Amino acid sequence: MKLSHVRVRFAPSPTGLMHLGNVRTALMNYLFALQYQGTNILRIEDTDPARNFDPGAKQIMQDLAWLNIIYQEGPVQGGPYAPYFQSERQSLYQENLTLLEKNNFVYRCFCTAEELEKKRERQVMLKMPPRYDRTCLKLTPGEIAQKLKDRVPFIWRMKVPTDQKITLHDLAHGAISFDLNDFSDFPLTRQDGTATFIFANFVDDMLMKITHVLRGEDHLTNTVGQLVLYQAFNAPIPVFWHLPILFNIDGKKLSKRDFGFSLNDLRNAGYLPQAICNYLGILGTSFEEEIMSMEQLAQAIDFEHPKAPGQIKYDIAKLNWINHKWINRLTPEQVTAHALPFLTAVYPQASNVPLNQLTKLIEHIQTDIVKLTDVPELLRFYFETPTTSVKELSTHIPASSLKTIFNLIEQTPLVKAHDFVDALKTAAKANNIALKDLFGTLRYALTGKLHGMGIAELIEVLGITTAQERLKHLLMENHK
Repeated sequence: MKLSHVRVRFAPSPTGLMHLGNVRTALMNYLFALQYQGTNILRIEDTDPARNFDPGAKQIMQDLAWLNIIYQEGPVQGGPYAPYFQSERQSLYQENLTLLEKNNFVYRCFCTAEELEKKRERQVMLKMPPRYDRTCLKLTPGEIAQKLKDRVPFIWRMKVPTDQKITLHDLAHGAISFDLNDFSDFPLTRQDGTATFIFANFVDDMLMKITHVLRGEDHLTNTVGQLVLYQAFNAPIPVFWHLPILFNIDGKKLSKRDFGFSLNDLRNAGYLPQAICNYLGILGTSFEEEIMSMEQLAQAIDFEHPKAPGQIKYDIAKLNWINHKWINRLTPEQVTAHALPFLTAVYPQASNVPLNQLTKLIEHIQTDIVKLTDVPELLRFYFETPTTSVKELSTHIPASSLKTIFNLIEQTPLVKAHDFVDALKTAAKANNIALKDLFGTLRYALTGKLHGMGIAELIEVLGITTAQERLKHLLMENHK
C-alpha cells in the first residue's frame, strides 16, 4: 500500500516496568514508521499520579534508547503537538469535552460506584449483559440542577448511539462490524474531572493526526468507544492493528511469573537489545532469514498482510538461539563492551585488566557465549586458579595414556606456546596417544575443564609463568 504522512505512536503508562508486550508494541510502531518513512511518536499516559511508578517516564525513555527504538516526537524531543505527557494536556481534554456537551453527545452520571456494582451484580444474576442502564440520562434538568447544587459528585458519560452499527478496519482482522446496542455508555471523565484512558487517547490521537494505531489485542474493546468518539467529531478514523497477545510455552498468557516477562529480566540475564528486537520482530511469522537488523526487519515485515490473531508463544530457547547468533555477529570489541559489566560484577579485578587483553580473552570464547552472563563462567579460569586432581582427571583419561602424557609434559620445555604444543603433538603421535586425551589433560590442568579454548591460545592468554605453575601443580600431585 502506498501511504503518505504516516504517523504512529507508542503510548505507555509509567505505572510499572517495561514488559515484552510494551516492547513489542513500541517496536512494531517504530518498524512501521521506518518502512513507510513516517513519524514515530512517544506519548506518556501519566494521568493517574497514584500509580505513576516512573515519574517523567525516565526509565521508559532509557529503555527505548537501549533498544534503539527511535521516536521523532515526544518528551525531551518535543514536536508540533506538544506537550507529550497526558498530565499536561488536561485543558485539551476539557475543550473537547465541552464540544461534546454542546452537541448533546454526553451527560452527567451521578451514580456511585456502589450503586453501579449492585446494578452489575443484578444484571449478571438475571443473565443480562452487564452495562450501564442510563439512569442518569433520564434525569430532568431540575433534578440535575439540584444534584449540582448539592455538590453530588459526577462523571461525564458518552451517549452511545445504540441504534447504529460501526465498522473497524484492522490490518490483521480486516473489517469488523460492531452492533452498538451491545455496548454501554462509557465514562469520559473520573469524578475528579480528569479524562479516562479512552477519552484522553482519542483526543490525543485525533489532535496529533495519528494515521495508524498499533497496539495489543487487549485494547480491542476500547477501540469501539473511540470509534464512537471519532464519529461524533466527524474526524478521520485511523487504521488499527491489534497485535496478538503473547503466551508462554504452556499456552497461558505471559505474566510476571514467566522469566523474561519484563525487559529488566532479559537485560540482567545478558540478552542483547538487538537480539530482543530481532526476536520480537519475527515472532509469530516465518522468514527465510531470521537474523535481521532493525532496518532489515522494517523491510521484511509485511504490514499489508500481517498474521491474523492467534496464540503467539514466547519461546526462551529461540531467543537464546537468536542472542547467540547476534553475539557472534558483533566484533570482539563490541562483545567486550557489552560483557564488561557482567564480568566485573563477578570479578571486580577485571576492571584492572587492559582492555585489549580482555578483548583477546572474549575473542577466544565468543562462539561459546549464549548470554552475556555466561562470560564470567567461561573466563573463570583466567581469574581463579582451578581446583584439579589426578583422581578426577583419571575418570576421563585412560590411566595408561595419562602416565605417558604426564611424562611427555615433564620432558617438554614450555618457552613458547605454539612450540610447546607442536612438540607435544609430535611426541603423542610417536607414543600412540590420542590427541583428544593429550589436549584434554592440558586443558584440565590449565582451566579445570576438559573442553574449551585451544591449548596454545590458553597459554598465551594466561601467560607462560601461570601456565607453567598450573601444569606443575598437577604433575607434582601425580608424583605423590
